Amino acid sequence: FSVAIVITEQPVSVSVPVGYSFTLRCRAEACTSLQYQWFCQHQSVCCQIPGATEQDLLVTAQQTQLYTCRINDLYKNAVFSNWVKVEVHQCVARGLLPQLWRGEPVIILNPIEQKVEVGKPLQLQCAAMGVPAPNFQWYRNGNVLEHQKKKKLWINHAKVSDSGTYLCCASNSHGEHWTNAVDIHVGEQSQPTSATDKIALLVGNNHYQHHPNLMAPVTDVFELSLLLKQLGFQVVSLLD
Repeated sequence: FSVAIVITEQPVSVSVPVGYSFTLRCRAEACTSLQYQWFCQHQSVCCQIPGATEQDLLVTAQQTQLYTCRINDLYKNAVFSNWVKVEVHQCVARGLLPQLWRGEPVIILNPIEQKVEVGKPLQLQCAAMGVPAPNFQWYRNGNVLEHQKKKKLWINHAKVSDSGTYLCCASNSHGEHWTNAVDIHVGEQSQPTSATDKIALLVGNNHYQHHPNLMAPVTDVFELSLLLKQLGFQVVSLLD
């Protein structure tokens, strides 16, 4: 005997600092009583969350993970909610948030002004926290860039016409926030680089003999390397 289970409220993705507490919500309707079970996935490993059998799941953010909820009825029918991403920013202090934060977007990484050689890749990056997780939209000279709707703006082969002033809008149901505006110049090859090039060495170690393991050294190295590259550094990353 089959009874339709209809999910009336899906959980939503969030982007929060480490240690922040929030609730994932799932609601469903059917002609029988329903049972809920939450699951999480980290680095391709999916597991059932012990004791997570309520409609609401209280989460204290520790690491970036995916979550879904399974809903069962008395006849062993089951449906799953959408997978949602809980993006956790390890290097961001909770003090960055407004005192009475309602979940509106908060910019935590602004794009960096650049000079790019014609034909080379152009990459701009921003990041924002929010509940729900913000949507992104990039602009050049005040005009919407229709296909640039991610945190990272990527142009494979920059042209002179790609020069201009760029900024990004992060928005969710609570409002919107804009990054700083940055000038991007695309031109012919400049003078050869001098011997004063900036080089950064990043080491992420998760195996200490006499010290507790860090929360997420691999993620930290990855995020810092992106930022340093935007600042003009040549980055060498080593892990463990």
